[in-house]
Amino acid sequence: MSTSALTLRNLEKTYADGTRALNDVSLEIPIGDFFALLGPNGAGKTTLIGIVTGVVNKTGGSAHVFGTDIDTAPSTARRHVGVVPQNVNINIFEKVIDIVVNQAGYYGIARSVALPRAVQILKDLGLYEKRSVEARALSGGMLRRLMIARALIHEPKFLILDEPTAGVDVDLRRSMWDYLTGLTKQGVTILLTTHYLEEAEQLCKHVAIINDGVIITKGTMAEVLALHDGSTPRDGYTGGRLEEVFLQLTHDKS
Repeated sequence: MSTSALTLRNLEKTYADGTRALNDVSLEIPIGDFFALLGPNGAGKTTLIGIVTGVVNKTGGSAHVFGTDIDTAPSTARRHVGVVPQNVNINIFEKVIDIVVNQAGYYGIARSVALPRAVQILKDLGLYEKRSVEARALSGGMLRRLMIARALIHEPKFLILDEPTAGVDVDLRRSMWDYLTGLTKQGVTILLTTHYLEEAEQLCKHVAIINDGVIITKGTMAEVLALHDGSTPRDGYTGGRLEEVFLQLTHDKS
């Protein structure tokens, strides 16, 4: 049995116009990990996630989800994965409870099973009182939590969060992280992309930084933070240690 939730070996992606989005990317995410994938806009994060979730076709290398090859058994691999995309893609005219329950149907889950499961998830995420309202009545932060609820309805073992707290206020962000950290304690693996580097620094056990389609560093959070050279930032502003490492590495590679 695989000890990794995600294993990427020499992953490549070159688009039809010649753009090389991923170049020899190898990565391993342990089961139950809270893993940060960081990089500037256009670095290759979205392409990598697209390949893992079957939205983008790779041009080389291999990808396995809990030991299942995404090429030979794509449906099996995808059943293990829940995705919270960066952009809100919910039907805002549907009721909250229906959005979550209907998602379960795509995985062949009976309504009799999905409904109580959805009720519990909405309670856990503080959305139960809004279960009967249309999604368009929700605040931006509530929409983000609804997308998490939708992603969890089929009980995935691997949750991908692509900028999940963009535009979410501090209180809601903290409650979301408390809930998601609790999921990792139950064995759920989380892959996080975020521009809030202080969140990644506090939450994640491992981190990889990608730039121009290449993984430029990876390791435990402590190992990556140790790369901080203590130099004075060129603009005089000092951020958190992870932010300084991120800027140091991505600027050096640009």
